[in-house]
Amino acid sequence: MPHPVARRVRALAAAGLVALALSACGTPTIVEGPVGLVSPVILDEAAAAAAISRYRARHGLGPVVVDPGLVIAAAYQAGTNAQAGVLSHEIGGSFASRMASAGLGRSWSAENLSAGSETFDQVLARWKASPEHDRNMLLPQIRRVGIARVDAPGTRYKRFWALVMAGG
Repeated sequence: MPHPVARRVRALAAAGLVALALSACGTPTIVEGPVGLVSPVILDEAAAAAAISRYRARHGLGPVVVDPGLVIAAAYQAGTNAQAGVLSHEIGGSFASRMASAGLGRSWSAENLSAGSETFDQVLARWKASPEHDRNMLLPQIRRVGIARVDAPGTRYKRFWALVMAGG
């Protein structure tokens, strides 16, 4: 049975959202985009959700869990940003339209993007230090998350991150 991350990323590619896939051995397949080579990075999503949950607990909030649909939404946005070589909430379509496509409709949802950080710990520290990103992570309604990183070595930022969060 393929690794869960590989299944999600393959589903993303099959849906035509982005040309990202993982090979059977779990190594990212590198695809050519407008800015050069782009490749997804395998993350420990459960560890990321646990780190966000610990942060939320320090603020009296409940934990979050990884949601495979939100991982796909995050991979899509990180991928579209990486392929374009820019950091934008709108490049893959409006946030509202992307969340509607992910089946979230009017659910509580938010998105944090970042570029450049090498590790999840680094990007989490950046989001905590940014008032708007911090506010998103501390929304009381948030219960589910998806996190993704896509690398584009030929771009200014090299690494593109997306965190998509939604209510119960």
